[in-house]
Amino acid sequence: MLLKKFKAKIVPSSFPWCVMVRTVFKVAIVGAGGGIGQPLSLLLRQVEGIDELALHDLRGTKGIAADTGHISEHGTVSGYVGKEELEPALLGANLVVVTAGMPRVPGMTRDHLMQANGGIAIHVTKAIACACPEALIAISTNPINIVVPTAAEVLKEAGVFNPNHLFGITTLDVVRSKKFIGDHMNINPLKVNIPVIGGHTGPTILPLFSQCQPAFRGDNEDIERLTHRIKEAGTEVVLAKGGAGSATLSMAYATCCFVQSLIRAQNGQEAIIECSFVASDVADAPFFAGPVELGKEGIKRCLKIPQLNEFEQKSLDKLLPILRKNIEDGVNFAKTFTK
Repeated sequence: MLLKKFKAKIVPSSFPWCVMVRTVFKVAIVGAGGGIGQPLSLLLRQVEGIDELALHDLRGTKGIAADTGHISEHGTVSGYVGKEELEPALLGANLVVVTAGMPRVPGMTRDHLMQANGGIAIHVTKAIACACPEALIAISTNPINIVVPTAAEVLKEAGVFNPNHLFGITTLDVVRSKKFIGDHMNINPLKVNIPVIGGHTGPTILPLFSQCQPAFRGDNEDIERLTHRIKEAGTEVVLAKGGAGSATLSMAYATCCFVQSLIRAQNGQEAIIECSFVASDVADAPFFAGPVELGKEGIKRCLKIPQLNEFEQKSLDKLLPILRKNIEDGVNFAKTFTK
């Protein structure tokens, strides 16, 4: 499937009478000039397996491409500017990472954020449907609970929707959980493994402490305190920046981690699990964030929700109506916007 659209690259062999053909993997970043896009562009230059990096935004990407292109790492970097260069940037991409959009500021509701970013998401998704309809699509543009269903509707309208190819990046919720838990237990956060399910807004984020490895050391008050901090971590950053921005550097780091996992799965590495907001039937909602096994075709399978404790089950029951409303809003936004 995906391999059919990879471009072939001729690599000279040590034997003069033969050549080896390998695939070229292209990643496009839409929103590469923003607070997430710039550090993400830098981080992805160090990711093994990316042969071409295409950077797009409304301004500034030519310079960013020249700058990051000088880094002594494998691969080429190209910059594209403006609406007219969006499809050329996407052409032939195997993976599109969408970071474009307005950041959240103090007092801004998710509905207001959707009004600002929903149109961008639709415009970008339409371009993807035309330029690289078989590409994997990883979206970090907020509000993810609404934007991803919106993008799905646009892809359905274009006749190219593949539920195994569309991801909402919720890795930051996992990254924060690992960090806060690691600090609490005085261990390396990289040694912590915890699934985070639900969605990607405060009321819909649910870290499963009952599934934490190593086993969480703390009482119920610690779990409630850390759960609250994980849910409100985005607001913590917005307030700390005094309204001048949102979580950009940590989001770039988390997005890079997710992209690395996608590429490793594309290259045949087995048993790669990442949490992501995807089309799913594991819960009573058409989209749901949770552990997903990745494969060469994107999503290999969505892991079932494990046995939850009483606190987690009550939290899940409480978040599902909110999540379903977010998803419904995304579907309706797409239908209204495209009429």
